[in-house]
This record gives sequence, structure tokens and C-alpha cells, in this order.
Amino acid sequence: MHKYFIRAVCLLCFIMLLHAGVKAQVYDTIPGQQYEYDRQGRPIKRDSTSQNLKHRDVYEDSITVYFRYWDSSRINKLDSSVNDFFTRFPEPWTYYDLGNFGSAAKSFIFTPGMKPGFDAGFHAYDIYRYTPENTRFFQTTRPYSETIYLLGSRAEQMINLFHTQNRKSNFNIGLDFRVISSPGAYKNQSTTIANTRVNTFFQTSNKRYINTMIVILNKILSSENGGIKPDQNLDSLAFNNPFGASTKLGNSLVTPRSIFNATVNTGTQYKDFAFVMRHSYDFGQKDSLVTDSATYKLFYPRLRLQHTLQYSKNNYEYHDFLPGTGTQEYQSTVDDYATYMHYQVPPNTDTVSFNDTWQNLTNDFSVISYPQKNNLNQFLKLNAGLELLKGKSDPFTTDYNNVYAGAEYRNRTRNQLYDIEASGKLYVAGHYTGDYSAYLSFSRSLRNNRGSLQLGFQNTSRTPFIIMSEYVREDMVKDSIDIGNGGIVNDTVSARQALSAFPVNQPDNYNKENITRVFAILNVPPIDLQLMGEYYLITNYTYFKDLYTTAQSSSIFNVLHIGAYKKLRVARNLSWYLEGHFQQTAGNPPVNLPLLLARSRLAFEGNFFKNLVLSTGLEAIYNTPYKADSYSPLTGQFFFQDTNRISNRPDINLYVNFRIKNFKGFLRLEHLNTIDFSNGFSFTKYNYAATGYPSRALWFRIGIWWGFVN
Repeated sequence: MHKYFIRAVCLLCFIMLLHAGVKAQVYDTIPGQQYEYDRQGRPIKRDSTSQNLKHRDVYEDSITVYFRYWDSSRINKLDSSVNDFFTRFPEPWTYYDLGNFGSAAKSFIFTPGMKPGFDAGFHAYDIYRYTPENTRFFQTTRPYSETIYLLGSRAEQMINLFHTQNRKSNFNIGLDFRVISSPGAYKNQSTTIANTRVNTFFQTSNKRYINTMIVILNKILSSENGGIKPDQNLDSLAFNNPFGASTKLGNSLVTPRSIFNATVNTGTQYKDFAFVMRHSYDFGQKDSLVTDSATYKLFYPRLRLQHTLQYSKNNYEYHDFLPGTGTQEYQSTVDDYATYMHYQVPPNTDTVSFNDTWQNLTNDFSVISYPQKNNLNQFLKLNAGLELLKGKSDPFTTDYNNVYAGAEYRNRTRNQLYDIEASGKLYVAGHYTGDYSAYLSFSRSLRNNRGSLQLGFQNTSRTPFIIMSEYVREDMVKDSIDIGNGGIVNDTVSARQALSAFPVNQPDNYNKENITRVFAILNVPPIDLQLMGEYYLITNYTYFKDLYTTAQSSSIFNVLHIGAYKKLRVARNLSWYLEGHFQQTAGNPPVNLPLLLARSRLAFEGNFFKNLVLSTGLEAIYNTPYKADSYSPLTGQFFFQDTNRISNRPDINLYVNFRIKNFKGFLRLEHLNTIDFSNGFSFTKYNYAATGYPSRALWFRIGIWWGFVN
């Protein structure tokens, strides 16, 4: 952990140096508005030889900071609101974790994978990852930095440092670093997550060539305890300390409690590296904007040639460094694996380990046409790509080559009334031949700009995840190899080696999944109302049916999801926020979902003492009882179960959020619902995220979000 702390300090020092040494600023890339700034971020004065009079520029004393996400042209502004803590917290309120910040997490809302082509299948930690898709590309007239620090009970911490600035008028750099560390409340539950991201944007002075780059490093360390043992009673622990509870895994080890110790003896270790470079050259029309004080050079692209290079390396590992053979602790651990994990540790083994590594190199070539010279939000794109995949699962390595083609059309009309997006992707050659995705969305602004209505359709045919269904061909296997390094053996597939080294029992190769989604979203900001609905039609759904066994449902089933958000003004400074999600399945699917998921916040809020923005109140989060998925630590997968029903009290949280200029503070006292009066006064009425995985008891969090503009 100390190395992450040193990285954070170094990055903070670097940000201070950047603030002190700023030399140039950005031009505004909003179509039709292009300006250059001097070293202090002010518009450049006209040449003294010019005969035109200098008029005061309206941007001279302003600060402009906005951003767009990767592969999007939509402009976004910074969010200064403080009424919702979860807009700045990595884990959304619609997710549940396994009892600790940074542990495996899953959404209450049905969200199937709808990406065609390669997918290794490890998604339990996706919400903690930096990805190219959630990368922000800023344009600023001043250097901008964010410092985030969160401190919770039992030494839970999160540090996030972000900085962006325009070193020149046409070059922007962004630096993002985050560390999450939480020892947890139970044995062998500690998590340490480190994320680093650097992204740049460059455009030549003639505005023809554009280059963007992203470099991402993710490292996720999460101890796995398998949940508490079935005979463990949390109401009878010494001093009501959950750390005294017996867990299924890791009991024989001394669990490190220091936030500076990043060692995981029994658990999951994921490492990601991603590099993305996109560059393009534009052919178009030159123009100029002449004012009474200056002349601005403009360029309108009409045809763009674009190349995108993507390289990623993903390492997925589960390990358990057991004590030496022959000891009582070793035998106890072996027995726990057999009893609770249904896994037989091979004889004379002092380490249980499974590891998959995948590398993906993709070259994508695109031709983009802009029909209207001054509307970059309307374009037609045709692209094709070559994908080179290499996987390593001892003792085998696997190579896949794939070719795909795609098309995309976007049109956000100049009057801002209509927004159309259509895209498609088809794998035409290689291992994933026949995989495809199609997407269509139509948006219409309501009358008098009172909101918007979006209608959409999406369809995907995809090969199931690698970990679920892929095999090396039988003629490539010289000897019979037990699945899972001797852990699980299935005679029907003993002559074929799965591409994944994880102990997964895969009865057969599966057909392609086909998922159709129809959705609608109505957004009416003036009355603080949002309605949404989506309908899924699914065939050949692939899933885990127990700790290690996969299955495919050949029958057709559907899922209906309806969501609503509404803010009610109860009194002058009293607001009531309501948000709910209704889900219903049909067709007897291998999917269990809560019928209702809801959040309610009663908040006293307003602007006080000129600079104080306050929002404080009670928050309640509730889901109806349902048979929640269980979790397999050895494979890192949530799996379907139809036996145990989870019924919880509503989570009750007390919060105080405030903002003073650019400083934002958050204080939360969570899980007041765990109060128990049966044994005096304690907080031991635990909710459960999944069978054997109790959530936190009373939990305190304090956080600061501070934005700096130089």
C-alpha cells in the first residue's frame, strides 16, 4: 500500500508544478466558436500594427471547463450538485457488494452482456475499473484539479487525484489516479484497488490532424473469505465484533489489517493494462471569422480518415497460499475447501492457483463523412478492423484472428430538436464469425425545450464468455488433462482442455446468445421527472448454475424493467426524492431479480449564508425479498441459485452534504437499520447481500471533493 501512497504524493507534487508552470491555454472547440489564449488564459491581444480597435472580449474574465467522453461528441459540464452522494461514489446505489467496499459487486438491475466478440467473462469488479469508455477529455481555459478523499469505518479509505490542463492552445493532458483500500469488518475481506490513467488530446494548428491517446493501469486485490460459515451466529460474537465470525476461507491465515499492506494471501488478483491511440486527418474547407477586433481562422472538416490502435492485456488470478503440508492448519483449510467450496485440493499442494492471461491487439480503420460543414454532430462512418487475440492458460496458449466491419450514423440537428444514432458491427471472419450488434436510437426535444423523449432498439448475437464455454480442439490435446488442475473432473470432457485454467465444469460448447432490447426514456427537467422502460427478449442465455458448472437456457424468456425518478417540493427547503425500479420476468428463466428496488430521500436543502449549499436528511434503500445470486470465490462469478431467499430490512442512512464555493463535503451514518434492542442496544441486525455474505453494520463515512482552478 505504501507504494500507492508514494504515487499519490508524487502526482500531487506534479500537479502543483503544472499549476506553477502553465504556459498556454486552450481554444474552444464548440463549432463556430474558436479562441486562443495567452499564458494567463486570457484572449491574445491583436497585433499593435492593426488598425482595428480592440473591443473587450466577453471570455476575458471567464473560466470555461467542459469535457466529453471517449468516442462521443456531446459536451458535458462539471456537476456542482451535492444532493446525491452516489454521483461521486464508484459503487452506484443500484449495486450490492459482498460486504466491503472494493469487493465483488453485482447490479440489482438486469444488465446482460451485449458486446459481440471476445469477452473473458470476469465482470464482478467492473465498477472499480478505469476504462476508455469512462475517460473524460477536457477543454479548459485554466488548469483544473480535483482532490477527493473518503474515510470510512475500520480504516476504509479512497484517494482520488485528478488534473487536466491545456499546455498549449491545441494540446490537453489529463492525469487521474485513485486508490481504494478497505480492510473490511470480517476475516480475510481486505481490498486494495489502484487505478491510473493518462489521456491526451492534440490538434495541429491548421486543425486537420487530431491525435488522442489513453493509457490505463488497473490493479485489483480482493481477499476472498467465501462468506461466513452456516453455523455462525452473528448475534453472539464477543463485543459484537464481526471480525470474530468464522469464515469459509482464510481462517488459518493471519489477516493483515493495515491499510499499507496490499498482500492478498487468499483471494482475487486482477491486472489490466490498456493503450488506445486514435489519430485522424481531415479534408475540408477553410474559412475565417472577421470581427471588429480580430480575425479567427476556421476549418470545417468534410471527410476524415481515422485509425484507432488498441492494445490490452488482462490477467485474472485466484490464489491461496496455504501453509506447509502436514500441519493442522493445512488440513483444516483442505477440509474447508472440500466442505464449502466442493473442491478437492490436490495432494501435497501448498498453493491453489488459477490464472488466465489475454492480450488483444486491434487495428481499426474508418472513413467519416460530414454532410454539413458546421455540424460535426452529423456524420456517417464506415469502418473495418483486424483483431489479434492471444490467450495463455497453462499449459496452452491460444491465438485467434478476427475481422469485423461496422457502420455508424449520428445526427444531432442544428436546431437541437432531433438526435439520431444508428450503428452496427459484424464479425465477418475468424473465431467469432457471425457475432453482431445493432443499435438504433431516436431522441426528440419536447416543446419549449422542456425535456426529451428517447426511443431505442438494440439487438446482439454473441459468443458466450470464454470462461463459460470455450475449448481447445480435441486434436490439439495429446493427453487427457483434468479440468481445474486436478480440482474438478468431468469424464465427458476429460479429453478436451478448457481455454480457461479456472475450475469450470463446461458440459459442451454453446450456441450464440441472442438478446433484443427495446427501450424508452422520458426526461422532463422542469418538473424533475424521469421515466424509463426497457424490455428484453433473450434466447440461449448462458449462466453459472452452481459454483463451477455452466449451463445454457435454450428456451426464450423476457424481462421487463420500468424505472421512475421524481423530486417533490414538500416545503420551501424540504424536498422528497423518489426513485424506483420494477422488474418482472416471464418464461421461467434462470434469472432471479427483486420485484421492486427503491430509494427515498427526505432532504432539507437550500442556499444559506450566500456561499453555503446544504442538503441533509434521511435516505432509505429497499428491495423486495428474492433469491439472490450466490458467489463462487474460486472462479470470481455470481451464479444462479433457487433455494435461499434473501429478505432484508430497508437500509437507512443519515447524511449531511454541503458545498462552499468549490469545496464539497459529505458525512454519512449508514445502516441505522441494523439496530437491535433484543440484547440491550447494539447494531447486529445484519442485512445480507447473498447467502453467507452479511453486509456492514453501523458505518460512518466522511468525504471531501475539492475542485481547484488556477
